[in-house]
Amino acid sequence: MIAYFIRRLLLIFPTFIGITIMVFTITRFVPGGPVERMIANAKQMQSQTTNQNIGDQPLSLDQINMLKQYYGFDKPILTSYFQWLYKVLKGDLGRSTRYYDSVLSMIKERIPISLYFGVLSMILIYGVCIPLGISKAIKHKSGFDNITSIIIFAGYAIPGWVVGVILLVFFASKLSIFPLGGFTSDLFFEMSVYDKIIDIIWHTLLPLISYMIGSFTVMTLLMKNTLMDNLSSDYVRTAIAKGLSFKKAVFRHALQNSLIPIATSFGNNISILLTGSFLIEKVFNINGMGLLGYESVVDRDYPVVMGILVISSLLFMIGNILSDICVAIVDPRVRFK
Repeated sequence: MIAYFIRRLLLIFPTFIGITIMVFTITRFVPGGPVERMIANAKQMQSQTTNQNIGDQPLSLDQINMLKQYYGFDKPILTSYFQWLYKVLKGDLGRSTRYYDSVLSMIKERIPISLYFGVLSMILIYGVCIPLGISKAIKHKSGFDNITSIIIFAGYAIPGWVVGVILLVFFASKLSIFPLGGFTSDLFFEMSVYDKIIDIIWHTLLPLISYMIGSFTVMTLLMKNTLMDNLSSDYVRTAIAKGLSFKKAVFRHALQNSLIPIATSFGNNISILLTGSFLIEKVFNINGMGLLGYESVVDRDYPVVMGILVISSLLFMIGNILSDICVAIVDPRVRFK
């Protein structure tokens, strides 16, 4: 098993190369990059100063070539990619072509917020969905099962960002119970420690509900369906026939096998911790990684796009390995070769 995980770790680098070189190549062919943006800005400035329309090309060919050289677009794709990769290996993700800030500092500024919401969401999702799924499987077709199914299906049918808008309109705008957005209040740094904690909690509740709404349904039904399949298996029936109580048959035998699909998806959810949802962050005006990634794509801010890709792809690959480890822990029959 150790050899298997070593091979998986060794495969991270070539897989990382494949992912990043593909996206890096795409960024070189997508129109609207930093050079085109500079040309558009120059055209707009000249039209404002002269109060008349100017030609199609406000910059000379030498100026355009200097811009391409400055942004690294004057070299072949592979040459530019390996130069970028060399900087990444040294811990340099480049500078934003939109804000001219360090990409690493921009990501560091937003990671704590996305990590905060991501960790809270995972704790609540697994902490609620697993017991709820077990209860629904044991009480299948009961009133409790039917009512909770209606609730979670209704939540699954409505996108998280729509739930966020509804919550903001009702609880923030009309009732004024919660703030309209943001992660903290304007006077946050002037508050006491207790007031700061309360303020963060008050700004967290509505976005957290929006983050959880979709995954909550999927995880609950996954837990319920897998447990029901195992409860109908022969080994559970045999255990009950030999005198084992139904409760012990569920928690000693069926539950462990039912956790295998949950363990499989656990590692993959790690990448979601940081990526978040740009729509939810946009609705609640939260400067997280999701909103940063969305804005960087819209603005064609390629260094930021690649910087976020570096972190998300590494987390995704490490998460796959963690999923295998979780499966091996839950199911002792699994042996990786």
